Amino acid sequence: MLTPRSALTRRIVAALDAAPSRIPVLLGGCGTGKTTAVYQLRDRSARGSTQYINVERCATTPERFFHAVAASSPFPVSDQTAAGARAAFDSTMAFLARAKTGGGEGATFLLDEFLELRTFESFPGLRRVLHDCLDGLTASGNRFVLTSRYTARALRLLRDRTARFEVIHVPALTAEDTLDMLGLAAARDTQDADYLARTVQALADGRPAYVRAIADELAPMREHGGSPGANDPISALAALLSPGGRISTFCGFCYELRLHRARGYGALKAILEILADEEGLTLTEISQRLQRTPGSTKDYLSWLEDVDLVTSRQKRYSYSDPLLRVWVRLHCRTTAPTDEDLSREVHRYALPRLPQANETPAPPQGEPALVMAGGPGSGIIEID
Repeated sequence: MLTPRSALTRRIVAALDAAPSRIPVLLGGCGTGKTTAVYQLRDRSARGSTQYINVERCATTPERFFHAVAASSPFPVSDQTAAGARAAFDSTMAFLARAKTGGGEGATFLLDEFLELRTFESFPGLRRVLHDCLDGLTASGNRFVLTSRYTARALRLLRDRTARFEVIHVPALTAEDTLDMLGLAAARDTQDADYLARTVQALADGRPAYVRAIADELAPMREHGGSPGANDPISALAALLSPGGRISTFCGFCYELRLHRARGYGALKAILEILADEEGLTLTEISQRLQRTPGSTKDYLSWLEDVDLVTSRQKRYSYSDPLLRVWVRLHCRTTAPTDEDLSREVHRYALPRLPQANETPAPPQGEPALVMAGGPGSGIIEID
């Protein structure tokens, strides 16, 4: 169980309780805690008032999706029949828009990975399924929370939407959050505990999934008499990145998932390997290493940005997830990494990120500022 993100939960609830109700859209990469946040929201809601829907798992055909939503719903469903793809999708949207609780109050729906509705675009009459979905949610008086791991695609889709959609970028864990997840909040030596928490937070890039994995790897070490490696997060990270290790498996899943959602699979893998060797390259430098024209390389890079595998700052490209870069360096090769390879790469990654022992942690930031997702004229509220 990840640490409760009270500030994030408060922000979501405030958006839902606004008059009129806004639609929070939680955006963040793999392992950032989006699903945990909506689970916590569901668990805190009044019984029978909220339905969680994992769109990624049940978006197969429009007909089956409608029946899956209806069968698991706590709300009364008047129409259980839907013949044809378009009719089934329309029935689903009508249900989401009009559903009421047993007491006649408006329903709340938590649509996890809502962009997966684009699966339906291959069916007749559903070429604009995502636009139709957002139009239906906007017109409804019910309450909705949406999530997606594809930030670039979601922001592009929402660019010209009304201010009812409130984009919330899921924040990284703080050192205090990490301390709680490590189980060291009540440690006797608070200085050592704080340093360990800041180290783990830096190595994990503030991602809850990585913090949880390192915490679980360290826990048995401490339980068995405080062995010399009990507070060695670098050794823990090396073990987790080894073949079959928890973070290695997680990174492999995220790598394949995002690449399969993009175009140009082989060329994109080649660019990721190039950036694994050296980050901060320009378009020209990447095209020369790839031995392709700048025009085609620009297309490949835009497809990688579209699924948030790489990011561009001042026209130089880098990985969005630094640990995924380490994984590519270790595992995208002809043979499995040796212990020496693991040690070398993990230390290369970790050493620049280690906090200084006497470094004072930055004070916690206040509430995230509101900005407009698509620029001042877009109408979409975006929270960093």
